[in-house]
Amino acid sequence: MLWVRQAVQRADGKLSFVPVKTHRSVRPVPIPAFGVRALEKHRAVQAAEKLAAGEAWKDNGLVFASSIGTPLEPRNVNRVFETVRAEADLPWLHLHDLRHAFATFLLTGGVELRTVMELLGHSTIRLTADTYGHVLPATARGASGVMDGLLRRDNG
Repeated sequence: MLWVRQAVQRADGKLSFVPVKTHRSVRPVPIPAFGVRALEKHRAVQAAEKLAAGEAWKDNGLVFASSIGTPLEPRNVNRVFETVRAEADLPWLHLHDLRHAFATFLLTGGVELRTVMELLGHSTIRLTADTYGHVLPATARGASGVMDGLLRRDNG
């Protein structure tokens, strides 16, 4: 489980930690097993970077940090994402679009709207429903199939 506890913002040309937008933004984010394995590998790489940096390392408790422990420069994150996206031959998209894909996949997979709302840190279920309402009709069709299965009588 990862926790969202703070944000990074540029002020006066410098990246600094700021509180998240709302109290709902502070939240746990569950991670699937393959994500945990990837983070374990990343932790080993980061431990080597920390060792190499020595006293220059600034321990901010970040999961993803620069080679000296400071927040990642957003331009560098976007540059790496663009490289990975191009190598994977994916259609053009923004990094933030992954958040929308995450929510859409969860809703399409049958995860309840309230759960998706909480994972995204939305302040209201209405915001989540309004943003991802295009996914909900398919979910409703699936619900009718479930009701049919539950209420059907076998006359045989």
